[in-house]
Amino acid sequence: MEYGFTTAAYVVAAVLFILSLGGLSGQESAKRAIWYGIVGMALAVVATLIGPGSGLWVVSVVLIGLGGAVGWQLANRVQMTQMPELVAAMHSLVGLAAVFVGFNADFTINMVGEAKMTGEAISGDFAMLVAKKTPVEIGILMVELSLGIFIGAITFTGSIIAYGKLAGKVDTGAKQLPGGHMLNLAAVIGSALMLVLYLGGAGSWTLFVMALLAFFIGYHLIMGIGGADMPVVVSMLNSYSGWAAAAIGFSLGNDLLIVVGALVGSSGAILSYIMCKGMNRSFVSVILGGWGGTTGEAAAVEGEQVSIDADGVASALDEADSVVIVPGYGMAVAQAQGNVAELTRRLREKGKTVRFAIHPVAGRLPGHMNVLLAEAKVPYDIVLEMEEINDDFPDTDVVIVIGSNDIVNPSAQDDPNSPIAGMPVLEVWKAKQVFVSKRGKGTGYSGIENPLFFKDNTRMFFGDAKKSLEELLTRLN
Repeated sequence: MEYGFTTAAYVVAAVLFILSLGGLSGQESAKRAIWYGIVGMALAVVATLIGPGSGLWVVSVVLIGLGGAVGWQLANRVQMTQMPELVAAMHSLVGLAAVFVGFNADFTINMVGEAKMTGEAISGDFAMLVAKKTPVEIGILMVELSLGIFIGAITFTGSIIAYGKLAGKVDTGAKQLPGGHMLNLAAVIGSALMLVLYLGGAGSWTLFVMALLAFFIGYHLIMGIGGADMPVVVSMLNSYSGWAAAAIGFSLGNDLLIVVGALVGSSGAILSYIMCKGMNRSFVSVILGGWGGTTGEAAAVEGEQVSIDADGVASALDEADSVVIVPGYGMAVAQAQGNVAELTRRLREKGKTVRFAIHPVAGRLPGHMNVLLAEAKVPYDIVLEMEEINDDFPDTDVVIVIGSNDIVNPSAQDDPNSPIAGMPVLEVWKAKQVFVSKRGKGTGYSGIENPLFFKDNTRMFFGDAKKSLEELLTRLN
């Protein structure tokens, strides 16, 4: 009975997770999709708690309570600007869980083997399951748990470094130790050797060595990727965490973990591939941590940045018929989405055409800008993707860039030695006038200079984006 209920519950939960992923592809269906995921996860937890192997109720309830309390605190304290690093931190926990489960499975295999040799009784559902396996099946289980440890360890340290870079606690530049990719290759070969030794009966020490090597791979891979490419890194780590979860599912014989892990792993990989195309990057190169530097000396930027005040921007907006707003991470940092929405409302009331241009990797997380604009109640129909609006810039009167750098950088097209050479960008410089809301004259998070800021039709609207827009709104009155 309990097996039948658990299996049925897992099937329903898996369907709900699929519906959730499908619904998250659209802004209008996202709220319903989130509830699909919540219900699916609640059903999966309940089915696991009352299904085969259930027990230790006090420990389970305490752990669920602690996890729920931490989640509640994070949900109330973490700002939208901190969501990318929060996601990276959560990925690290999935990776660490995979490592622990892998070592526990190895411990169980050893315990069952000793019990069979000594004739001792075997207790525990997982131990009983292992005891019924043939030598070939035990070998398969050993491969599964090894993969779980390897992928989980890479995900753990890689996610921690990604969190550090996103939070500004680790140097955002592309850094590698002497030896570069050869060190990564040596660690991979060493891990493969440990797997062979483990399968040959060398002992559990091989798994510890493999874990240490994988920890290094995760660290070195992500350290070798520059800050400008962090959105793809977060998506890639999401995929890794999914495959780690799938490996856990195989080790534990849990069908739902296998399905959910495969869903997360495959969707994360697909999203990473789409984003790599959006940045004109090689997907394989991203996985290997092989990009983030320059191919030569970048072209020098000549000229000077010309500033403008709120009165000047308001005057230009008053005369404009068409306006395009390009949001970036600076808008998120300043929490200026509410003021952006109010500016949009007032301009539309004046009969002006206002649209938003969203680059695939704007912000530090896929869909980051879309979420912020939806939170501020900006109408969905005026929020357009890059390929939908890029050809319209020559006919646009005013473009307002809020806290963006790389996604509006013309050097991606003009300078083959630029770190972002070949990356598709929003061609805002083709508009009649461009106003850039920016804190100061620095190069920003990625450290890449932007010739847009020095062009004749560009004016720099310096200051905190939220305060600058508040000042601009008073002028529009």
